[in-house]
Amino acid sequence: MSAISRDAVEATLRQYIDPHQGQDLISADCLRAIDINGGQVNVRITLGYAADLFRNGLAQLLQIAIENLEGVERASVLVDCVIEAHKAQDQVPALSNVKNVIAVASGKGGVGKSTTAANLALALAREGAKVGILDADIYGPSLGIMFGLPEGTRPQVKDQKYFIPPVAHGVQVMSMAFLTDDNTPVVWRGPMVSGALLQLVTQTAWNDLDYLVIDMPPGTGDIQLTLAQKVPVAGAVIVTTPQDLALLDAKKGVEMFRKVNIPVLGVVENMAVHICSNCGHAEHLFGEGGGEKLAAQFGVDLLASLPLSMAIRLQADSGKPTVVADTESQIAMIYQETARHVGARIAQAGRHAVAMPNIQISDD
Repeated sequence: MSAISRDAVEATLRQYIDPHQGQDLISADCLRAIDINGGQVNVRITLGYAADLFRNGLAQLLQIAIENLEGVERASVLVDCVIEAHKAQDQVPALSNVKNVIAVASGKGGVGKSTTAANLALALAREGAKVGILDADIYGPSLGIMFGLPEGTRPQVKDQKYFIPPVAHGVQVMSMAFLTDDNTPVVWRGPMVSGALLQLVTQTAWNDLDYLVIDMPPGTGDIQLTLAQKVPVAGAVIVTTPQDLALLDAKKGVEMFRKVNIPVLGVVENMAVHICSNCGHAEHLFGEGGGEKLAAQFGVDLLASLPLSMAIRLQADSGKPTVVADTESQIAMIYQETARHVGARIAQAGRHAVAMPNIQISDD
């Protein structure tokens, strides 16, 4: 029986390309150990993103590949996930008890941004991460409803200074809706809104989060600039529909995050196709291929293309978004894939963080 070499094991590992990182596991710096003892080979892989629903299948796949090597009698592959803290803007102080901040944004309203943010947060939690979500849409907060928190929910207060976020479906949730009357609109000017956002972010007692998902209001105004300048955002997800008007505004969102050196992790395209529940006919009501074109134009990933589905709307309105309402559905699986891709992109972008430029406004 020929001796097993470390090079042969590494060569086998290099043949597998991680679909979420787009690299082999060695190039992606995921290999932690190779131990060879006679015909026994033990390998330890560490992924830098949450992937509980994926890692066991990966371990089995790699085990089979290694056991096919000449001389290997048994192989043991351990795949675990370790989520490190990353941020884009070096001069922005880190948030207490928060490793990574993800902004979910859109250029215009009505494209399913809050639904995407809610399902992304829940999908990250299902992958084993500790997750919080912040409703930064001060004027139209909706996440309390989506997470099934009853009207009149109020956060507890710690040390007369910090809000303790309610927990729903395993996710810590904070929203302006918890601090105001549900039937009274917030009538504030820009500086007040920005101040409220910072208070919600910094005075919420988040409990050791791997990811904080921030559901942004639509547009590229005060709240977005405040977030970029004051909050250590690791990356942004842009939500759009295939409609030309939505794509035009989404482009502005991509450009805004790029100007402040926040990585755009990818694009989520909602309402891509409608499939008739009676006859099965597929129709692109809002256009076709818009999200893919937007992603290609800016050199980012199309993270997901989701259908115009009544189930998505009904489940969100009922307080149990798709990821927890129908965990094995095709749509839920798309959200899980999206969550893993987002986590992987954050880990990759964190290795190339750059300083953010100062933003100056002139009268010219």
